[in-house]
Amino acid sequence: MAEPPQTDVSRPSALPTAKLLQRPTFNQALVDQNSDEYLDAIEEEWNKKLDAEVEILVDGMVDIVSLASIGDKDKFRIAQESFQAESRAESMVRAANSLLSITHSLKLLLLLSDEAQIAHRRDAELKHVQQEKNEARQKVAELLDGLMNSKGELSQ
Repeated sequence: MAEPPQTDVSRPSALPTAKLLQRPTFNQALVDQNSDEYLDAIEEEWNKKLDAEVEILVDGMVDIVSLASIGDKDKFRIAQESFQAESRAESMVRAANSLLSITHSLKLLLLLSDEAQIAHRRDAELKHVQQEKNEARQKVAELLDGLMNSKGELSQ
């Protein structure tokens, strides 16, 4: 009887940890969220990703500028700073590519999203801003009236 050839490949003969016909359990907090909370959480996640990538770009630029100082340097120091600058530049390129990917994903989300929902949210935000504007005008008018009344009392 011929033996199979010896290789480094793992050949599992049984799956003792397999869980057949079990449905994955969902996180109850995700199930209990309403649509607005879910969308706010997703927006916050995108904002965190964006902030992290922009921070990498800013830190990289600051480090590269600090490495670009002119002075008496030996060859070892020049080589070390060159390596550090290349390393920072590569991390900045990765961050820029990540930002480009985020931009692409956001464009797709906008193109494939529900236009009625976007219009509804825009109208709700506009209504909220107009209400705040009217409240601010009311408060300014009250303060101006109070100022004019106190000025009139002083002149008498």
